[in-house]
Amino acid sequence: MRRPAGARDAAGGAGGGLGAALGGLTTRGRSFLAAGVAAAGCSYVLGQEDLLRVGLLLAVLPLVCVIVLHRTRHRVTGSRRLTPARVTASAEARVGLRVDNVSRLPTGVLMLQDRVPYVLGPRPRFVLARMEPGGRREVSYRVRSDLRGRYPLGPLELRLADPFGMCELTRGFGAYDTLTVVPRVEALPPVRLGGPGTGYGDGHHRALALAGEDDIIPRGYRHGDDLRRVHWRSTARHGELMVRREEQPQRAPCTVLLDTRAIAYAGAGPHSPFEWAVAGAASAAVHLLERGLAVRLLTDTGSSVPGPQGTGGAGSPHGSADVAGLVLDALAVLEHSEGTSLSPAHDALRGGGAGLLVAFFGELDEQQTVIAARMRQRGGTAVAFVLDGACWAGAPPGADRRGAEQRLRLLREAGWTALAVSPGATLSDLWRLAGAPDGRAEARPGGVAGGRS
Repeated sequence: MRRPAGARDAAGGAGGGLGAALGGLTTRGRSFLAAGVAAAGCSYVLGQEDLLRVGLLLAVLPLVCVIVLHRTRHRVTGSRRLTPARVTASAEARVGLRVDNVSRLPTGVLMLQDRVPYVLGPRPRFVLARMEPGGRREVSYRVRSDLRGRYPLGPLELRLADPFGMCELTRGFGAYDTLTVVPRVEALPPVRLGGPGTGYGDGHHRALALAGEDDIIPRGYRHGDDLRRVHWRSTARHGELMVRREEQPQRAPCTVLLDTRAIAYAGAGPHSPFEWAVAGAASAAVHLLERGLAVRLLTDTGSSVPGPQGTGGAGSPHGSADVAGLVLDALAVLEHSEGTSLSPAHDALRGGGAGLLVAFFGELDEQQTVIAARMRQRGGTAVAFVLDGACWAGAPPGADRRGAEQRLRLLREAGWTALAVSPGATLSDLWRLAGAPDGRAEARPGGVAGGRS
């Protein structure tokens, strides 16, 4: 994406008039100006005309440099190209900078500097050689971040200097770009979670998504309608061509629930349990969208992400790729919530009908476990990935784990497929365990354990 330096930057820039440009005199320029004034004063006192000429030369040279550089500054434009504008965490993006000299005068040495957040790396600086009239210079640098978020790039700053080093002026451009760093998306195996119709197998919902159903009420013929859909009985009754209407394809419903409570997670950084849960929710949502489900992303606050109606619902005008992009953009800036209970999410799920529910929970106490157990809808499939807070906090292997196991057992008794998530676990392995055909998941190396009953 290319963002030119706006019309105001190209025409006049910011920084005031010639008086403000005098503030850009360097130490050398100020010394020359002071020496010229002193020489002119001495020539008047001593009556030496030759000394006056020297003083005028010393005083006029920095002033001429200021005037020339001030005029040149208003005829230099800059632009930025960010490719791509959206990257996953730890991936690199390339930023290209371009400077054009649109004046009829050459420039001196230019120092180009772009403002970037600290998390993206050091601030890039470039020294550009003298630019001829109508010349162009292009440079580039790379940025990367291990933390998701939206990061502004800019504004671009250009420092101009005259060939004699008498004056330096800084030019700022108003245009900036935004780099969106989304969570890492892990490829998940195409397993079936639950029976037909409840997950994304070959059940009735899948058939509707592919074909749709006919409405018994016909409508008038429109140019381009298939003649095989003409309803002849209605045509004879109305005296004009009538066709059978086709309903909007229905898609199997699915909800991805993400627990964002700050008290449920410990630590921060790219390898924290909360970042694992966010990346897991992103991977699950993208995977289910690719499998043809209508995905709603819900948080513990009861609000859908990114909007009140969620995304990817039945009849959604957006394709799965567009919906996935909206979900990833929303997750890129998702932060902890101040809530302490999962009740808002339970209320949002109540009455939602049967369907697949995939939840990513942080640390659950006994009360929140009871609320989470009630979230499973009758006749639907529910899979829970519960982050083991003790393991993520570095508890010793021999620590008492009866409380955590009891909470998992409570979820399984309520019909959940509950799996504990420990440091080092991968969602692809857990996903495969959740779809185990024998109905049970056993412990594996790397801290992956879970099961269902």
